[in-house]
Amino acid sequence: MGVPLIQMARVGSYILRQRISGNRRYPLVLMLEPLFRCNLACAGCGKIDYPDSILNRRLSLEECLEAVDECGAPVVSIPGGEPLLHKEIKQIVEGIIARKRFVYLCTNALLLKKKIDLFTPSPYLTFSVHLDGLREEHDAAVCQEGVFDRAVEAIELARDKGFRVNVNCTLFDGLDAGRVAEFMDFCRDLGVEGVTVSPGFSYERAPDQAHFLNREKTKMLFREVFRRGKGRKWRFSQTGLFLDFLAGNQTYQCTPWGNPTRNIFGWQRPCYLLNEGFASSFRDLMDNTDWDSYGTGQYEKCGDCMVHCGYEPSAVDDTFSHPLRAFAVWLRGIRTEGPMAPELDLSKARPAEYVFEKNVSSFLSEVGGSERSSKHRDHAA
Repeated sequence: MGVPLIQMARVGSYILRQRISGNRRYPLVLMLEPLFRCNLACAGCGKIDYPDSILNRRLSLEECLEAVDECGAPVVSIPGGEPLLHKEIKQIVEGIIARKRFVYLCTNALLLKKKIDLFTPSPYLTFSVHLDGLREEHDAAVCQEGVFDRAVEAIELARDKGFRVNVNCTLFDGLDAGRVAEFMDFCRDLGVEGVTVSPGFSYERAPDQAHFLNREKTKMLFREVFRRGKGRKWRFSQTGLFLDFLAGNQTYQCTPWGNPTRNIFGWQRPCYLLNEGFASSFRDLMDNTDWDSYGTGQYEKCGDCMVHCGYEPSAVDDTFSHPLRAFAVWLRGIRTEGPMAPELDLSKARPAEYVFEKNVSSFLSEVGGSERSSKHRDHAA
């Protein structure tokens, strides 16, 4: 596993307290999006076409730390947009670390060499660098040449300075399992802590809708990748049961409350991947979201989803509920042959509702459709 013992111990202790208290729904990772603005325009991204009045908005330092305290999750992931564009990112990270929460700062790394001296190596800070394959695949995914090489240079710099670094990899349809295996070898030799891997989610507003994996293709791809990986000492920053799920060997329903999202709109319902409304507080999100109306087999938009932010918490819960099952997977590795676990029934899922435009219009009406004051605008290069 590509997770240090101190993090495993702290997170494990947190989960045990939740289970002893009888909490059925609790957060594991806060997805804290302080901005949507990015310095790339990836074809598979669902967040690149907001109006400037939204792209120019930022969560303040105070709002970010308030969300961390309100949620209470032991891990905070800071995606975006590109969080290194935020002028208060240093203070945000320092404030979270001061609370003894583990920070995964997700970045495309284009600004990492320039900004790295803002940060101090800590067991509580990990740079999670996006690499969606080797040079050819990654540069195609981000729609810009040269990004792979710049990201790798930044990874090597951060690693040599003593920072925790992992790779965040999203896989899309059309990838060759052999190339994915080569990529995993590359990450192993690069010396990163581990790889967080996941199939892409088909954001309804993503420009490229042709390259998202369905569930069958996901399982077949990961089975072939893991088959090729036997004995190659790859390191993943994920539970064995989640990886076993990707290979079709576990039947899970998602637990979207495990990775709640706070962004400039509020607390996003129901999850990081779907924008179907916002709550004014974390408690409102947890208590007043109709969780049973979402998930694979329950909602059309969720039909093909096997993304880690929804299913990793399910695998973590299963690990604590059935430790022998998790131990068996750790001992034998991911099964890549034989029948797959039963699939969830998709026939009774409620039809998709398309409410994004309404939600954005409502938000713009509330804020007057204008940009915030200049202290909340960044113009980083």
